[in-house]
Amino acid sequence: MTNTLHRFGSAESFQDDYVVFAIASKGKNDEGALVKLRRFLELAIQFKPVNLGDAIHGGALRPSKDVTPISHWSRDAKPDFDAVIKGLDVPTTVAAVFDNRLAAEEFVTALRQADLGLSVNISTSIDGAEQCCFAAGIPRHSVGYSLGFEGETTKLPDASVMLLSTMCGHGMVSHNLARKMIDWVKEGRRTPEQAASYLTRFCSCGVFNPARAARLLEQAARGE
Repeated sequence: MTNTLHRFGSAESFQDDYVVFAIASKGKNDEGALVKLRRFLELAIQFKPVNLGDAIHGGALRPSKDVTPISHWSRDAKPDFDAVIKGLDVPTTVAAVFDNRLAAEEFVTALRQADLGLSVNISTSIDGAEQCCFAAGIPRHSVGYSLGFEGETTKLPDASVMLLSTMCGHGMVSHNLARKMIDWVKEGRRTPEQAASYLTRFCSCGVFNPARAARLLEQAARGE
């Protein structure tokens, strides 16, 4: 089970969104898990992820108190993967995010070969997850479905906002911020990549996908 199940969108919208998690079970296989979790993240880097993160310290792009409004124009938006790995100090959930299926398949295959003894979860479309398992030569253990949103759904934001904000399963990317970034891209005040990096910083566990966000922002700006 993972909160990334509630990412909004059709199966086709996840063609560039693959999240691979690893976690140890407390009291079962958590002894020595810290080294294994770091190895998971180190392996991921070989396959060029767009984000890495742990559930305690965040992702490869993080907020900072030492900025001013002016600094946003020249702020470094390069993900700091080393900071994620070095900052991992207690066993927790770690994740690697990829923007293409081939990289995700190769990573899952490498994980099987490494045999870290950790629970691994793949979050994407059902077909995409099955393809990753097939490429690694392993059967799918189980599957989790999101039942979607119920209740007064008319009060939800429009789809373009939901596609962006729900990429943070903890709800740390607000609907208003996502809407603002769409408007800024429309107005030419920020590029899709710049706006995506702003959104990514607020995801507290590092599973936000800046590559998918940039595509969605560009599409929303065009009215698609």
